[in-house]
Amino acid sequence: MSRFPELGISNKLNKGLKEMNIITPTEIQEKAIPVLLGEKTDLVGQAPTGTGKTAAFGLPILQKINPSLPVVQALILCPTRELSMQTQKQLFRFTKYTEKIFAEAVYGGAKIDRQIVALRRPTHIVVATPGRLIDLVERKAVDLQNIKTIVLDEADEMLKRGFKEDLEKILTFTKGQVNIWLFSATMPKGIRDIIHNYLSPAAHRIRAQKNNIVNKDITHEYVLCDKEDKLNRLIRFLKGQGKDRGLIFCRTKKAAQTLTKQLQAKNFEVDAMHGDLKQKERDKVMRAFKKENIQMVIATDISARGIDVEGLAFVVHFEQPDQTEYYTHRSGRTARAGQKGLSLSFITNRELEKLMLRAKELGIKIRGRK
Repeated sequence: MSRFPELGISNKLNKGLKEMNIITPTEIQEKAIPVLLGEKTDLVGQAPTGTGKTAAFGLPILQKINPSLPVVQALILCPTRELSMQTQKQLFRFTKYTEKIFAEAVYGGAKIDRQIVALRRPTHIVVATPGRLIDLVERKAVDLQNIKTIVLDEADEMLKRGFKEDLEKILTFTKGQVNIWLFSATMPKGIRDIIHNYLSPAAHRIRAQKNNIVNKDITHEYVLCDKEDKLNRLIRFLKGQGKDRGLIFCRTKKAAQTLTKQLQAKNFEVDAMHGDLKQKERDKVMRAFKKENIQMVIATDISARGIDVEGLAFVVHFEQPDQTEYYTHRSGRTARAGQKGLSLSFITNRELEKLMLRAKELGIKIRGRK
């Protein structure tokens, strides 16, 4: 098995990785890093959430930055405020032992004037949501003319959030002068259009193997029960988890709100994360979760994108997701950084066949829990 220095990562960056207990590259890292450290190239990388995409593109970007040049040299576009902040934080942690490389996260839902002031400091990397970046460019607060690389992270999610026009506008600003590295869990038509219109026909294409699409450190199980008994079975499971922490997923905002109230009534330390929350409320929930003031967050699929909390022991699918990719995204919130985790589905008899088809599609085994 490879180590990061064998892929071409510098000793100073590797020292920071070791301190974070990141020793063995994931499949997407092993395939992407040597390509991105080498020749100038466009790249299309397909891999699900939780497989280490941030390091796959972040480490090559950091290694190629010229710290003595106080201009923006790389741009990373993310679908959400949370993912932008998380990515900027990861880049900062990677560079603990390198020369100072400054990354700034800018996103909607925060005061733009403060971000403009922050960008007046020397900045090498901008991590941004597409809409806010365009606002900043139009105010001449960000100069894109020295950018060598643009990363589109979770590109499929950016399209789902309606950022296609913004992405195309940004790529038009920089067309012909940058390398574009696109990472996505899925490849819908909108993503294929962007690849065709803006990336080189010679772009490298890499993909996590089908049988490795879900982290092998995750155990997948299901509990078979009647719909009316689902809440009681969930409560029984949660009582057995002690102080272990996790995420519980529902399909709709209403279901997440209802389940939160039901579990709070049973004295569980839980809160909800869904689309009706204002940004201040979302931040409050995330702060409480990261500080371990609450044990669990009940989330909808869209609201959970960008949640990156270390040490989550389990993910519960209280309601099954509509799409297989959401099962992958949900499950990828546990078993991070080499730890073990559990992905547990509460299902009725009617849902069992669909779950087994999903397991076959993902190349995983889902066993019944006793």
